[in-house]
Amino acid sequence: MSDTTAAATDWQAWQDSWDRQQEWYLPDREERFRVMLDMVEALAGPEPRVLDLACGTGSISDRLLRRFPGARSTGVDLDPALLTIARGHFAGERRIEFVTADLRDPHWQRALPYDTYDAVLTATALHWLKPGPLKALYGTLAGLLRDGGVFLNADHMPDASTPRLNAAVRELDRARRERQRAAGVPDWEQWWATAKADPVLAGPTEERFVIYGSHADGDELPPAWHAAALREAGFGEAREVWRSVSDAIVLGLK
Repeated sequence: MSDTTAAATDWQAWQDSWDRQQEWYLPDREERFRVMLDMVEALAGPEPRVLDLACGTGSISDRLLRRFPGARSTGVDLDPALLTIARGHFAGERRIEFVTADLRDPHWQRALPYDTYDAVLTATALHWLKPGPLKALYGTLAGLLRDGGVFLNADHMPDASTPRLNAAVRELDRARRERQRAAGVPDWEQWWATAKADPVLAGPTEERFVIYGSHADGDELPPAWHAAALREAGFGEAREVWRSVSDAIVLGLK
């Protein structure tokens, strides 16, 4: 890949296509982001220093910096393809920097530019981790947040107590996705196939599948589990602050 090819890449188009692919699975995605940023403003103010954890293409940071011009963000991820898009999209943006790190490494936080943050935000990412490593990560995050800092995790957090409701919504979602597929919205596999065929992203995409495989091997745990794990990790308060049938946001307050 030449520098000229990378410079000519339409990074906004890649951001937009990632958003469409994610919304294929998460129709409430923008609502989740809004609630997360509301909580940041309420608890950390309008000029927070934020850690965008498992940042992917920088979807959270993109919305954070548009809403809060005085905010600063550190995006951390291991995925070389998504980080390539993020770095391209935010090129020249001085309020954000990106770090390559593996959250399963017990010392990953040493790569960060700051010792403490006002907020740590993550979305649709930590279900890649098994419960043991996730609990360890929560302990690390408690150490990274200043007193009064806030952590928000938006992810798949099913409630097994309502099986008929869950089944009905799965069928509703299946029908919606089929309509969107017919309209040309890519699913996960199609999006990555397109990335693999792109001259700029082909190499990073091949590398990311060596790192991750095809998808998550972690567990989707209920909000109560996350809240209890956060309290055990040293957060003073922890609770669910938003949910749909299949997803939720859990907040931990240092």
